[in-house]
Amino acid sequence: MQIFSGEQTNECKSPAPYKPARPITKKKKEKENKGAPKVAAEQVKMKRNMALISCVIFSVMLTSTVVRVSAGRPLTYPLPSSVPEGEKQPLQTFRAYNVAHRGSNGEFPEETAPAYMRAIEEGADFIESDIQATKDGILVCNHDVTLDDTTDVAERKEFADRRTTYEVQWVNTTGWFVVDFTLEELKTLRAKQRYDFRDQQYNGKFPPITFEEFISVALDAKRTVGIYPEIKNPVFVNKHVKWSDGKKLEDRFVETLQKYGYMGSYLSEDWLKRPAFIQSFAPSSLVYISNLTDLPKVFLIDDVTIRTEDTNQTYNEITSDSYFNYIKDYVMGIGPWKDTVVPPADNYLQRATDLIAKAHALGLQVHPYTFRNENSFLHFDFHQDPYIEYDYWINKMGVDGLFTDFTGSLHRYQEWTSPSEKQILQKIASMVSSFKRG
Repeated sequence: MQIFSGEQTNECKSPAPYKPARPITKKKKEKENKGAPKVAAEQVKMKRNMALISCVIFSVMLTSTVVRVSAGRPLTYPLPSSVPEGEKQPLQTFRAYNVAHRGSNGEFPEETAPAYMRAIEEGADFIESDIQATKDGILVCNHDVTLDDTTDVAERKEFADRRTTYEVQWVNTTGWFVVDFTLEELKTLRAKQRYDFRDQQYNGKFPPITFEEFISVALDAKRTVGIYPEIKNPVFVNKHVKWSDGKKLEDRFVETLQKYGYMGSYLSEDWLKRPAFIQSFAPSSLVYISNLTDLPKVFLIDDVTIRTEDTNQTYNEITSDSYFNYIKDYVMGIGPWKDTVVPPADNYLQRATDLIAKAHALGLQVHPYTFRNENSFLHFDFHQDPYIEYDYWINKMGVDGLFTDFTGSLHRYQEWTSPSEKQILQKIASMVSSFKRG
């Protein structure tokens, strides 16, 4: 068990921020065509071409990223955003939050920079990640405590001897564990798609990212995008990773958020500038950090068969009236597995529980997980249509946010069914104008 300071070594520090090549501008294009006949029709054509160019800028940037990452360069982003904070479009707060679950991982390998970039481009309100620690104490993004299902570690002969067995939540688990790799070693791995029925073309192109790199993606967005990090498996991580100053994962987690200006209670002025929810399945971690930050916290609730990692409580215990009355003093919401809210049988929904009503009665928000487009994840009630599922959970069940693998689908549904504040004002103005003309 290695004890260290938690300082990042020179070898592991990120290189200069990657900046994609600037697209050809109209001014430059006109200069290149100097001397050509200045015909009005050609000018119109050029404007149309520029419109097409703007539509593919994201694809060009992404291609540049793929080339550089595949060449072995760590993916980094500038901090803070080049867009002044006061000029950014604010976070929407008038409808259910679109939470990009591990990024847009229905399209890209989960918890990679391109997955988060794509989610932001598709309209996510928040990008979500799972935060663990490496052997040398650097906070990184990875959902599983092992690397087997989402990286190429099994193909890397130099790490063959790292495969081992640890007890994780009372179950012996074998694999390559994040806590057994330094950041430098972790950065040599490449991500892969978890599910074989999803797009495999990006396998082997992107490295894992750090918590700070995750934050930088959000801060560098052209609009205000929130973050939704999870304190992942804190009991396991704190058992295997020790910091020389005696602090633990929860401390490092909050320190990182504070370093980048994340502070304030829900909907406060500070919070709206840099929105963040802190989530965890470990209630004791949420209680502990309540003394360190006033950022809003969300208590995650697993399947009915899973006990809490830290307090060894059953599902029935943590969803009881008495426990909700206790935990509400430390959290502003719950994040339940959706099949515990409305249990299925033979892939058909059964009668809904009172979990949402009970939470709302105590002033708690409800952000269920996980919404996925594929038929294998959709109950028969939704007729293989994810939009019907969104409609059910937003309009019938009344949830306040949704964790989804397909941020674009949820964003399109919400744009179609719940007009933006600007659209509402435009509609009112149009109605007033029509009334005056009449």
